[in-house]
Amino acid sequence: MKNQDQTGLGWTVVLRRRPARIVEGRAEGGYTDVYELVCCECGDHPYLDYREVSPELQQIRGLYPIAAGIAAYERHVSRYHRRQAAPAQAERRNRRAAHPPGRATLAGRDLASNR
Repeated sequence: MKNQDQTGLGWTVVLRRRPARIVEGRAEGGYTDVYELVCCECGDHPYLDYREVSPELQQIRGLYPIAAGIAAYERHVSRYHRRQAAPAQAERRNRRAAHPPGRATLAGRDLASNR
């Protein structure tokens, strides 16, 4: 579930130390002692400052001490993103089952049996 505005960093949800501020997509002024949750799948973007996102995204981002941030991350992912990950995980399992390790395939063809 990616769109063209996402960073392409390979993650969609991250708990990070909150920058003092973000200017033109870069952290400036060091970091605060709290953590925030940034969820690209919910419409947030890591290059935006806390003050630049909607109140709904600010609520997701929060201002968490580290332990509370980890708990918020786990809660958020399990509530909103586990169901989305399940079909992709099932697809990977099916692919692995269809092509066990050690069997060479090319574009879905089993090279050992010429099928």
